[in-house]
Amino acid sequence: MEKHNLTYILEFHLIGFSEDADLQPFLFGLFLSMYLVTVLGNLLIILAVISDSHLHTPMYFFLSNLSIVDICFNSTMIPKLIVDISTHSRVISYVGCLTQMSFFTMFGCMDDMLLTVMAYDRFLAICHPLHYVAIMNPHLCVSQLLICVLISLLDSQLHNLVALQFTCFKDVEIANFFCHPTQLFSLSCSDTPIKSLVTYLVGAILGFFPLFGILLSYYKIVSSILKIPSSHGRYKVFSTCSSHLSVVCLFYGSGIGVYLGSSVSYFPRRGMMASLMYTVVTPMLNPFIYSLRNRDISSTLKRLHCFKV
Repeated sequence: MEKHNLTYILEFHLIGFSEDADLQPFLFGLFLSMYLVTVLGNLLIILAVISDSHLHTPMYFFLSNLSIVDICFNSTMIPKLIVDISTHSRVISYVGCLTQMSFFTMFGCMDDMLLTVMAYDRFLAICHPLHYVAIMNPHLCVSQLLICVLISLLDSQLHNLVALQFTCFKDVEIANFFCHPTQLFSLSCSDTPIKSLVTYLVGAILGFFPLFGILLSYYKIVSSILKIPSSHGRYKVFSTCSSHLSVVCLFYGSGIGVYLGSSVSYFPRRGMMASLMYTVVTPMLNPFIYSLRNRDISSTLKRLHCFKV
């Protein structure tokens, strides 16, 4: 395979979902519709939380921020994908690729961190209800959000700094529909320890510890729920965290699939579909999951609809 010196690399080439020209209008309409549904759905969640004073609680504070992050996360990749389909071009500049990778890493990490904080919030609400209000005060909520932002920025800049050290690439074709850091790093000629450290160790730490925190929180939650004598009481308590659990399963299920697949043997088409799940489908489904499975959100959205009518 021909190696390319950084001096001559001004752009990378992304992989499309199909080479069939007849399918391009369908793909354009599909991804445009999914993007609009994602943005509008998450904006409705934010509007519902802001407009209803009953939703001014820690859980909905983090949910509204998760919706903001989902919009940004989705906007990092999908508008570029839509433009590529409409212009029949899959080229992205070197600077544009690094920028997209930075925002993808930052907002992906923010999603990860916020889901962990939301699990901790549900743990306190269910397992320590008497101390919940005192512990989850506004100061702590804002502090947790700022910590999530700080960790995400550090993760993003670390990936960016490593990518800037590359002076030679094996190829200019990235095996995904966006500049995924794992695929970009795999194109580098140099096999430096820092590259492997960031690719696997940092990814494992930022993936393992949040996931461990979520699993531990839900272990405690399930243990507390099982102690409730009535089945109706158990269902009522579990329904308060079922939406969050569904989103966690969607996000981590597809994300871990991509990570493990790229570690062992990466198949571009399979990897693209898995990436599509957690970068596009999950942010799109989040508003539906929270509005359909959460009575507070659904009732607020109904009141907003009736008010507009």
